[in-house]
Amino acid sequence: MTPTHDAADPNAARNATDRDAAAVVEHDLDALQARIADAEQKRDEYLDLLQRTRADFENYQKRALRETAQERKYAHAILAGDLLPALDNLDRATSAAKQSGDKSALAQGVALVQSQILDILRRHGVTPIEAQGQPFDPNLHQAVMQQPSKDLPPGSVLQVLEQGFMIQDRVLRPAKVIVSVAP
Repeated sequence: MTPTHDAADPNAARNATDRDAAAVVEHDLDALQARIADAEQKRDEYLDLLQRTRADFENYQKRALRETAQERKYAHAILAGDLLPALDNLDRATSAAKQSGDKSALAQGVALVQSQILDILRRHGVTPIEAQGQPFDPNLHQAVMQQPSKDLPPGSVLQVLEQGFMIQDRVLRPAKVIVSVAP
């Protein structure tokens, strides 16, 4: 039997079907590659977002720990600040007793209470600012007035009117002082 023209048609049809199937597979492959590229891009975005969020959270934790430590360090600043006027009054009382030459038990008791309060404050990081004779520092001192002096160079603390205090490394209350100027 000799092949007829009809027998060639099935091969042509099969080749056409194979070409169509290859085109469909290639189209599906392109679509899958596009989806993969899109998924990889989203994955990278989410990974970047996760890493930034993690870094932000770690920074937040560190900042919260620092702030908590700072709060603890200066927690008694309000109480100490409220005690300073009473301490000033005790200082005035002991100064008045010394000026009048009073050595009574009452004067000694007031001096002892003043000393105890200063010790308690010192244990909690509150210390007096040494100002007498020091160069004037606007960060530590508050100049109330100026006065000519031959004993101290200009710009030095001539007299302390009200004791200043530090809490740790911060000024709780600046010292109120008289500053020397050239005569």
